[in-house]
Amino acid sequence: MPVIHSILKEYWGYDSFRPLQEEIITSILEGKDTLAILPTGGGKSICFQVPALAREGLCLVISPLIALMKDQVENLRRKGITAFAIHSGLNRKEVLNTLKVATRSNCKFLYVSPERLETALFKEFLPALDINLVAVDEAHCISQWGYDFRPPYLRIAALREELKNVPILALTASATPDVQKDIAHKLLFTSPQVFRKSFERPNLSYSVFKVESKINKIVEVLQKVPGSSIVYCRSRKRTKSISDLLNMYGITADHYHAGLPQDERSQKQDDWIKNKTRTIVCTNAFGLGIDKPDVRTVIHADLPDCLENYYQEAGRAGRDGKKAYAVLLYDEQEPDELGSLPEIRFPKLSDIQLVYQGIMNYLQIPSGSGEGNYYDFDLTDFIQKFQLDTQLAIYTIKSMEQEGWLSFNEQVFLPASIEFTTGKDVLYEFESSNPALEPLIKTLLRTYEGIFDQPVNIHEKTIARLLREEMGTVVQQLKKLQAYHILQYIPQKDTPQLYFLQNRIKAGDLQIDTRNYGSRKQQLQERIDNLLKYIHENKDCRSQYIANYFGDSTAKPCGVCDNCLRTRQQEPSTKEFESIRQRLWSLIDGEPVSTAALLQQLTDINKDKIWKVLNFLQAEQLIKVNDKGEITRITP
Repeated sequence: MPVIHSILKEYWGYDSFRPLQEEIITSILEGKDTLAILPTGGGKSICFQVPALAREGLCLVISPLIALMKDQVENLRRKGITAFAIHSGLNRKEVLNTLKVATRSNCKFLYVSPERLETALFKEFLPALDINLVAVDEAHCISQWGYDFRPPYLRIAALREELKNVPILALTASATPDVQKDIAHKLLFTSPQVFRKSFERPNLSYSVFKVESKINKIVEVLQKVPGSSIVYCRSRKRTKSISDLLNMYGITADHYHAGLPQDERSQKQDDWIKNKTRTIVCTNAFGLGIDKPDVRTVIHADLPDCLENYYQEAGRAGRDGKKAYAVLLYDEQEPDELGSLPEIRFPKLSDIQLVYQGIMNYLQIPSGSGEGNYYDFDLTDFIQKFQLDTQLAIYTIKSMEQEGWLSFNEQVFLPASIEFTTGKDVLYEFESSNPALEPLIKTLLRTYEGIFDQPVNIHEKTIARLLREEMGTVVQQLKKLQAYHILQYIPQKDTPQLYFLQNRIKAGDLQIDTRNYGSRKQQLQERIDNLLKYIHENKDCRSQYIANYFGDSTAKPCGVCDNCLRTRQQEPSTKEFESIRQRLWSLIDGEPVSTAALLQQLTDINKDKIWKVLNFLQAEQLIKVNDKGEITRITP
């Protein structure tokens, strides 16, 4: 058995690869730069995990998604594979410890956020990491013409100077031909191997409905199609309101968005995966890295802003290959609202400067400082205190991210950590004089190794369970121990964070690259136009339309989307065709007959089917139509 097949069997339990996986892996093992476009759920991670395990050294995985990093690291460790992650939620000491362990152990995978690549600390350890492959996940983020451009991705190519003979694998689920070319260009690929899985999903039925009452349509769909479902909404507030309404209709539902506490998000996600909750109503913060193959419906209660997002989110339905449905709903106003989005998403420079000044005042950052620091940032509180328009604040921050001034992460999760700062002798004396705190100290020492040598992540709930105490009591006792200088306690943090890439300057001196800014705005307008064309399309196959958008011209009509089903209903069967032809012959007898008169006498037959037969008869020169639209039978 070839090595890669034995690795697949040993660690994943599969006897064979999915389509294109083996070809991608072979390309990497041959040392070739490779671009893989695999749809959501297409098994992208195996494409870099298997070849990395087949070689000496470790695979450097670059990903912007902290939650996904953590999930993959945990999954690899459960398989007995050593893996670590360095992301924006770690402090310098934690990063240093992780890098030391990665260089000295049998580490096979090191997950890194793109922001970390150019730090002095990472560069210092890079030569010692013995990297055999660089995997760039969500590679569309490197393209300024992509739908989710992130400036830190542009710095990935600098790795090539240090890793001259190391292949790069770029992975994405959705990239147009222009974005594919840009990815290869930005990563300095010379002769890239490009593998693109077909965008066809034969088991997934796409449909679009213009409706007056979205909740009625959502309930109708969920009542007709049993099984697990996702409902995507544009705003956090709507996730709660729609979830409550679904529960009123007897459909077990819960809501999810990035503003909820980490523990609550995890619980909601877990309940849905285990089918305790049938429907999760969420923003697009939900779904990344979740492996749930039996989702039967994905409903978009609001228009997404581009086909890239829609394809990824809709593609979470039916990964088990069974019949599934992707339903997109919109109302009368939404297309116009979406059309005006470029003006909102790309604020004027004066507005950007205004919000920048507000952020600096809100965080009280002195002039000339801030670079390289994280700050707790309550976006809602900031907006209220400075009386800003919500959308203006959000998209101004996004614009500053894309211009390289700062980065905003709503889903940072830092577990609580402690480190004893006193010697064991002093600690024993302290226990004797503070018996109330002794059980906690003993529990910490028994539960966590290395607690005297370095900061150790802890879980307050677990400690509270072991002590049979309330979590609040444990937190208060930990704070007491810190006050007595017995240990250093950093509580759990899951609040959003602003990270500054540059020091504070005068707001009036803040500038943007107006040429690129304008080009990205135009690209957004084009993506919106394509999405609007998709929803208004009522004839051509929706699956084929999406595939063509991503450059897949081989896709055939799916036969199961709303347009394909409508076309099929309009096609007369052989028996119907003959019956309609006989009726027409009886009406077209001698004198010319207008089409209006014909249709008036055939009201019991579908008009589209009548036209199909008339067009056929005309093409076969069995009838003719004069300038007045009158039909005459042609006698042989």
